Amino acid sequence: MDFFTPIVDDPYQFGQIAAANALSDVYAMGGKPAVAMNLLCVPNCLSKETIRLILKGGHDKAVEAGCTIAGGHTIQDPEPKYGLCVTGYVHPDKILKNVGAKPGDLLVLTKPVGTGVLTTGAKAGLVSDEDYKAMMASMAALNSKPAEIVQTFSEVHACTDITGFGLLGHTYEMAEGSDSTLKLFSKKIPLLHGARELAEMGIIPAGAYRNMDYVKPHLTIMESAEQPLVDLISDPQTSGGLLIALPADQAFELCRELRKLSLTGAIIGEAIERQEKPLIIE
Repeated sequence: MDFFTPIVDDPYQFGQIAAANALSDVYAMGGKPAVAMNLLCVPNCLSKETIRLILKGGHDKAVEAGCTIAGGHTIQDPEPKYGLCVTGYVHPDKILKNVGAKPGDLLVLTKPVGTGVLTTGAKAGLVSDEDYKAMMASMAALNSKPAEIVQTFSEVHACTDITGFGLLGHTYEMAEGSDSTLKLFSKKIPLLHGARELAEMGIIPAGAYRNMDYVKPHLTIMESAEQPLVDLISDPQTSGGLLIALPADQAFELCRELRKLSLTGAIIGEAIERQEKPLIIE
């Protein structure tokens, strides 16, 4: 189950992004969404047309996922909120967990990061129309295709989706439940266009600082890591990509398969023998 307040102005796009974000949890476990329930909070001042567009966005994204929306629940609320409660299915032998990375694994990321920085910059009119549209398209994109490809590999040791805790928080979660330390290659992480420039200007959402405060006691930041990239690693994501840990030879093949479909497939880190702290940024 996942829902949140609007992060874009267009109600249809908001519905699509919120639905894609909720569906992502099922994909991250290797499953396929089957049925979902709408969760909608609306103020009295919101027009029926706006509400219709939010629900249509969610419905259309669910249809794209092959998932049926079978009703839901609506309440009055001073601030709009929308999302889904999703039920999916996966074979018991093919469940993917967000822990279990092993030394020698490489980490593959399937979407660029920077949505938190860009949405913050957009509120101040600092994001171009082109970059804004690219950000919305990334957030609305389902993780279905990457998830399908991942299931064709025999040794996926860990998989998670990147959302509000940022790449930093979700990688730390994976590291804590693994017999290894995870190292992130900050300069190899794919970024949404315009995100680095905003980070260099200090346009960082508050959630990024909360993510860093939580993980910092368990984190080593190498001198080679540039501060804007560290901030973007902490950046809270909305409907981000999948982070997959698997052996090196399979990781390179996974990236090739993703790129064949014009999807992001970037090796952004590695699992090494357990160190004093479970997470390193270099």
